[in-house]
Amino acid sequence: MTNPTTKHFLKRREFLSKAGLSAAALSVAPRFAFAAPSVQDRKVRIGIVGGRFGLGFYFHEHPNCIVEAVSDLLPDRRAALMKTYKCSKSYESLDKLLRDPKVEAVFLATPAPDHAKHVLASLKAGKHVLCAVPAALTLEDCAKLRDEVKRSGLTYMMAETSTYRQSTISVKKMYKEGKFGTLFSAAAEYNHPGLEVLYFENGKPTWRHGLPPMLYPTHCTAFLIAVTGERLTHVSGMGWGDDSPVLKGNPYKNPFWNETAFFKTNRGTPFRVEVNWRGALRNAERGEWRGEKMSFYMPQNETGESTIVRVADKLGRDDGGFQNKENIVEAFKQPLWWETDLLPAPLRHNSGHGGSHTFITHEFIDAIVKNRQPEVNIHEALAYTAPGIVAHESALKNGEYLKIPSFD
Repeated sequence: MTNPTTKHFLKRREFLSKAGLSAAALSVAPRFAFAAPSVQDRKVRIGIVGGRFGLGFYFHEHPNCIVEAVSDLLPDRRAALMKTYKCSKSYESLDKLLRDPKVEAVFLATPAPDHAKHVLASLKAGKHVLCAVPAALTLEDCAKLRDEVKRSGLTYMMAETSTYRQSTISVKKMYKEGKFGTLFSAAAEYNHPGLEVLYFENGKPTWRHGLPPMLYPTHCTAFLIAVTGERLTHVSGMGWGDDSPVLKGNPYKNPFWNETAFFKTNRGTPFRVEVNWRGALRNAERGEWRGEKMSFYMPQNETGESTIVRVADKLGRDDGGFQNKENIVEAFKQPLWWETDLLPAPLRHNSGHGGSHTFITHEFIDAIVKNRQPEVNIHEALAYTAPGIVAHESALKNGEYLKIPSFD
């Protein structure tokens, strides 16, 4: 019987084959849907919605894209979008932008609780969709998204930055080449101490007020799923809160500042994930992959170096006098993948979230032009998102071991 992961890889090969990708391209970016830069003349006309996160991308630089329109509810943010993307057309709402027949695709950089309804509205309006993370906040909305993407036949992609960080691209290549051997465990953490400063704006609560950490899991879950294709099948979650009055009355009824989840994958791999909003923490979005032959540890901060540990035969002794293996520990010199032909020439520059924003820009536009599936398509997006929803449910149940539904 074909297991779900094998079936997923087979589907992926079909998509890549249709896109005309070579074996060489696959070896450079395993499970990455990066094609060679498009030489086609087609221009995708995109609308950009959301004048905060939406400002940090490069659709106006892509040779196969035109920024047709922008939208935000606030005039100053609309003006910022128009300036950034050199676009003269703006709309006061997503609804108005979706009525524009010239707009064929949208980038939704809107608040997380609105993602599902905004994606559904955009697909029903006949638009291809790139959406910020997470895909949804409930399992019910996950199912609705999957069904609507299938019904519409349109392109859907989630803009998960961890999938396209320079370290992640390197780890994918190493994994594809078998350098890890068998991965026996993995870990990821997303620390954003001080997030409560974003809980209120002009005296009113924002969508971030009390957001459960595990409802924003994708910066972590992507580090494993994007590399190996595994699915997270079971979880036990725990949370920490301090009865702070700041959390009182939040719309999510969430008591936790920080959450930790212990996942099991369909291959039996243990995967520990931490998402933390408060405490004496280092700001971090990082992953660790531990293998029988090699392990890879991302740095503790954006300016540090990753570390590789390789198995060695040399024997030594620890400070207690016990014999042990003296494995090789070395700094990893990170290639700058954004300098390579994985991107069209105008996009070969650094960008936000570890160089990921130009890759997200290209992957979405190229997928539409080539009529292929993007790497973080609806199935991957939900595989990143749904485990966190169940992990939070587990934390509310004091760590009860729960099964995670599949949306493949």
